[in-house]
Amino acid sequence: MKEVIWNVGKPNPKQEEFFKSRTLYTAYGGAKGGGKTWAVRVKAIGGALMNPGIRILIMRRTYPELEENHIRPILRLAPKEVSSYNGSSRVMTFKNGSTIKFGHWAGEMSEQEYQGLEFDWIFIDEATQFTERAFNFLGGCLRGVNAFPKRMYLTCNPGGVGHSWVKRLFIDRDFRTDSADPEERENPEDYSFIPATVEDNEALMRSSPGYLRMLANMPESLRAAYRYGDWDSIGGNYFPEFRLGAHTCEPFRIPEHWRRYRSIDYGLDALACLWWAVDEDGRSWCYREWKKKGLIVRDAAAGIIERTLPGERIEATFAPPDLWARQKDTGRMMAELFAQGGVPLIKADNNRVQGHMLIKDALAIREDGRPGMIFFSSAQETIGDLMAIQADEADPDDCAKEPHERTHTVDSVRYFCVSRVIPADPGDLKEAPEFSDGSYDAFMRGGETPEDYFSFGEVNGLWK
Repeated sequence: MKEVIWNVGKPNPKQEEFFKSRTLYTAYGGAKGGGKTWAVRVKAIGGALMNPGIRILIMRRTYPELEENHIRPILRLAPKEVSSYNGSSRVMTFKNGSTIKFGHWAGEMSEQEYQGLEFDWIFIDEATQFTERAFNFLGGCLRGVNAFPKRMYLTCNPGGVGHSWVKRLFIDRDFRTDSADPEERENPEDYSFIPATVEDNEALMRSSPGYLRMLANMPESLRAAYRYGDWDSIGGNYFPEFRLGAHTCEPFRIPEHWRRYRSIDYGLDALACLWWAVDEDGRSWCYREWKKKGLIVRDAAAGIIERTLPGERIEATFAPPDLWARQKDTGRMMAELFAQGGVPLIKADNNRVQGHMLIKDALAIREDGRPGMIFFSSAQETIGDLMAIQADEADPDDCAKEPHERTHTVDSVRYFCVSRVIPADPGDLKEAPEFSDGSYDAFMRGGETPEDYFSFGEVNGLWK
């Protein structure tokens, strides 16, 4: 084959460091304009040319971004003598057997598309636009029995739905190293971060001298993030006031006289049901959660009843108003079906902005030093969603509606917060019985307390 000369110019020092990185996960980013996307294109093409038979995947959040930032530029950049592109499969094939597949992430639908696929290198461009679930899923595609070292390359700026997990892994280096399951432990040696600034990109500085002025005119928090790559200037979520420890606690026995409620968000894509207790001070405690996909109303109601313990008096179950809409085919309301299944509902207000402001108000620290809303640590999905959900780009006063899998538990919290609840009456307080065997369950329903009582099976995955 005729020798092919491929000249793409000289990389800047940070890009060269990115090219030479050999860790399992390499993140390159910080400030905008650092030349990250160009580095992805060159690294991917160079890897395909120099490693015959390698399988490479380049991911962006949406297809228009993928086409504009990668497909078209790479078609211009890659040597045409040794490469060809199939627009139907979005795969570039090289004469040495290497391939570059271009993909975009459409949430859970993409999990089905990429299930079982294997790649040697995966590039996630603008990784903070991806959820941690997407990152972990794509990491599962990083496999194969060939001799190529498996690597994932990420580019990123502060902000976005993935801000929290990118910052945790690559900026704060706060790794999960003590999990009981060795496969869940994160090895610090697998992660490296290359900070980028706009000054690193000399080509941009020469061609667009006004770019710095544009960054300088941004709001202060965005300017610090995009101009200087400050990961602490953007909270990364809609509820920056939420803090582990301050807003979470270990499960405990809820006093019998506390009033208990439920709140739900329901659709065929997912049910999110939360159990609440309100103490004498009006403080709300989320003590149980259940989230499940693909349930019809009958099964959703049955599951809620099953997870509500005998003797556990629920004052009310709050739900979104769309459950009172009549179905075109049957003329019946889903709220009616829930009631027939033993779960009567109370219609909650659906004002999103007001509801989210009330969540913020409940999370505020009171005079006694504690917030008005606290979550048992076993409510893992709700806690994670509250910490990760973003502000809506079109309306900063509102929560983002994507990724949709993050919104269900947050909406369930919102329906609780907009509804009227009654604090516990101290006059109802009864002296706690003595348990000879120390078992709460001996008092509640007889028998031994199962280990998964407070999470009701979810921690151990009994119903997942």
